[in-house]
This record gives sequence, structure tokens and C-alpha cells, in this order.
Amino acid sequence: MNDTEFEQLEKGDVLINLTCRPHDVVSISSKIYIDAPPSKVWKVLTDYDNLSKYLPKVMSSRIIERNNNEIILEQTGKTGIFIFEKVVHFRLQIKEECPDTITFKQIDGDFEVYQGKWKLETSDAFPGTILGYDAEIKPHFFAPPILVSFVQRQDLPGILKAHKQRAEAL
Repeated sequence: MNDTEFEQLEKGDVLINLTCRPHDVVSISSKIYIDAPPSKVWKVLTDYDNLSKYLPKVMSSRIIERNNNEIILEQTGKTGIFIFEKVVHFRLQIKEECPDTITFKQIDGDFEVYQGKWKLETSDAFPGTILGYDAEIKPHFFAPPILVSFVQRQDLPGILKAHKQRAEAL
């Protein structure tokens, strides 16, 4: 991370980078600064059964199976914009690598490709945690990459800010 990126994060900006990949896959990379230690951010991210209580567009979220650091999570959410919102269902295989990485991959659901990771970063140069989110997405239903990118650019700040607000309140 360069100084300019850190200055933007420190001001409260959410950094988002979207790239269209081959076969209509959208690649997402985003970051937010959270004024809380990684342990609090981790607690918020891994409170899977309560995500729908504070994350925008998450309608339900529940653990189906847990085997130590491997989880099967079932979620229902909304995606899209305005009258073009669609309810999506999916099951994710999650692997927690405490204290800094959570990887996920859809094993069943409404996406052809939905995989990625949450990454928690710290440094002696700043207090708190940089929360990063990287993912690749391609829905099973028709949605051109430009629309998927637009929706992600609209939705991600709200999701990341909700994690930030909850972690900073702990």
C-alpha cells in the first residue's frame, strides 16, 4: 500500500478497484481502515449467523456446518439496483486462517463464479486494521460485467462501512 492509498483510507475513504476478466468475470479489490484491533474486526467478520442484522442487502445468513476452521455458510441477499433487484441464494465454503485471512468459495447457488477472501492487515505505522476484500464474481443469470461492476461499486462501501461501524463499536 502506498502513502496516497493510506491517506485516503485514513480519511475514511473506501478504496475499490474493479476489473473485467475473461468470460465476463468481474474481479474486485477493496479496502477500508477500521480504528479497531484485528481481534475485533475478526469477531465481526466471523459472526456469520448475525450478518443479516447489520449488513445491507443480506437477508439471511446461517452456518450449516462447522468443522474447526472450515464452515459451510448459507446466505440469501439482494443484488442489483432500483427495480432490477434480484434475490440470490448461495452456499459458501469458508476457511478461516486466524488471525488474518478468511477465504470463501461458492459451492452451490446463483453464481457461476463467486470466490475470494477477507484479509486483515496491521502495521507499526498505524493503529487499527486495514480490512481488504478481494473477490471474483460472475452470476448464473444474465448480468453484463459493466452492470455487475456498477452494482459492486454501489454496494461495497455500505458493506465495508457496516463492518467498520460494528468493529469500532465493540
